[in-house]
Amino acid sequence: MENETFNMDVISIEGLKVSPQSSVPAFILLLLIYIFIMVSNISLVVLITMERSLHQPMYLLFCNMSINDVFGATAVIPRLLSDVFTPVTERYVHYIDCVVQAFCAHFHAGTSHTVLMIMAFDRYVAICNPLRYATIMTNRMVVKLSAGAWVAAFIFVAILLGLTIRLTRCRRLIINPFCDNASLFKLSCQNLLINHIYGLGSAVVVLSSSLGSVTLTYLRITIVCLSNKNKVLNSRALQTCATHLAVYLIMLVASFTPMIMHRRPEWADNGKVASVMFHVLPPALNPIIYGLQCKELRQKIVSVFQKNKVMDMKSFHK
Repeated sequence: MENETFNMDVISIEGLKVSPQSSVPAFILLLLIYIFIMVSNISLVVLITMERSLHQPMYLLFCNMSINDVFGATAVIPRLLSDVFTPVTERYVHYIDCVVQAFCAHFHAGTSHTVLMIMAFDRYVAICNPLRYATIMTNRMVVKLSAGAWVAAFIFVAILLGLTIRLTRCRRLIINPFCDNASLFKLSCQNLLINHIYGLGSAVVVLSSSLGSVTLTYLRITIVCLSNKNKVLNSRALQTCATHLAVYLIMLVASFTPMIMHRRPEWADNGKVASVMFHVLPPALNPIIYGLQCKELRQKIVSVFQKNKVMDMKSFHK
């Protein structure tokens, strides 16, 4: 009886199928991407935190995105790295650890959407109501909106995983590259109607709210820019919106991939890499697109590098 209980608590996870010849290149590539994600995002947070001149709503929202990206990448990539050199038949994970990873992965996805909604609203106020921007988007308001984004995602995901944890399990195999809610409740032989309804319902609410608000916001910004005669400001505003939308579209495509994969098993192998991209591609691109695009951040980054270079030269001459 004890062996049976133990076996049901230890889950076999198929993960990414990597050939022995590709193991080393895949490990090095994933490791380099993970290091870049950690260094770039943490550096961006530290720079914004240390520089008082950057304590503005837009940069505080960048901090939200960077912290969430570090969290999401850490929830998925280290496990993938450890599985690269492990044979598929020997990849096991404890059920509790699997639940924790699934919670972190969904929490990262939900927070990404809610934070992007706030960033779209911030750009809307800045471009469409510039005279009221300072009174509407105060640092206190940004903190409230950010806290609301994280709490809303936490509640959605907590209920999602809570409905899954209550189920008994009759299977032990997960074919996804990492643990997620759909993979977990598929381990049960019980009636999964409630899980399907809430899972699809919460996904529809989050994605439709995100897609609807971002689309309407940037459509309104485009209309305002086209009616404005200041070509320089229009160009900068549209460029900002274009980069935000590019990141959002990448994240949106990556959000739909796991859902399609779970409903079309024949696409599972092709969908594995795509589902991992949600926790790899946006966290790697966000600090480049959001950070380096802003003139103030570029200037601060350049000044930091120049200051470090001068200090290194002084220490060398000593």
